[in-house]
Amino acid sequence: MNLSILKNGVVRQKGKYVQTFIVLGICLVVVSVAAIAIHKIADTYIFKGDSITHIKREWKAYNYGNVYDISASLLKKKPFNNTALIYHGYASFFLALAENDTLLSQTYFDEAIFNMRLALQEAKSRTVPQLEYMLGKAYFYKNTVSSYYYYSDLAVLYLTRAEKHGYKADDIPEYLGLSYAALDMTMESISAFTRALLTRETDLLLLSIAEQYYKAGQSTASEQYLYRISQDCKDERITDKSHVLLGKIYTEQKKYADAEKEFSTILEKNENSGDAYYGLGVLYESQGDLVKARSYWRKALKVQANHPDALKKMADLK
Repeated sequence: MNLSILKNGVVRQKGKYVQTFIVLGICLVVVSVAAIAIHKIADTYIFKGDSITHIKREWKAYNYGNVYDISASLLKKKPFNNTALIYHGYASFFLALAENDTLLSQTYFDEAIFNMRLALQEAKSRTVPQLEYMLGKAYFYKNTVSSYYYYSDLAVLYLTRAEKHGYKADDIPEYLGLSYAALDMTMESISAFTRALLTRETDLLLLSIAEQYYKAGQSTASEQYLYRISQDCKDERITDKSHVLLGKIYTEQKKYADAEKEFSTILEKNENSGDAYYGLGVLYESQGDLVKARSYWRKALKVQANHPDALKKMADLK
């Protein structure tokens, strides 16, 4: 027998230690094997299978394509699973935004709207406002890629419902402003854009509200917003539109020198601006010089063959 004699005369059997260590070792091995097995099962059937847990895992990683595929597979088995409908709708929305193919983008938006509206019927009350917000945005963007149908009224409907039900998002006023503008609801658009400016000021937002004030016949207010754009804006597309609108305003105010300066500023950087040539044509028409007016409208059509306003002017003069 293997004994261990301690200094105080106590005798200890070494064999018991060995047995204990063996038992502990076996237990650890069993636990490890069980843990690995459980992990593999969970990974296969929960984290990598057609499950809500897997969907949420992919959603957190912004893998919208995977969320789309997994939720679609789950919906084949459970067509009215509300959580799967919501995630499939949301994933379809983000895939539509990222898609360059217009037809495919429309298909994704249609799928997003269908699934979100279906989910809305049985959604929990706390989820409803967010669904309405996402539906409003889906209709807004569907309107931007659609050639024949208009959805701005539905964008307004769901975005206003979302706000009414307590949903908070900084971009709602801007989406509402753009949607109201598309519906020619000018004063509602101005009101929404003004709210949006309280949250964040962008050059595009300033231009949008300037355009709406111009449509409302409030040129002075429009000028103030256009002036703010001219101070810091680095986006040439926005500055060009700003110069065109200022040129229109100055032409109507009979400030012809100022108007010509605005249009010429664009042409100095971009000789292919149909809007600038058209604006100069209107300027000379206002001064009674139809020869020069026609020449500028022809230039507008030379650089932009389908310029609608220039085409109309030339047709009216025949």
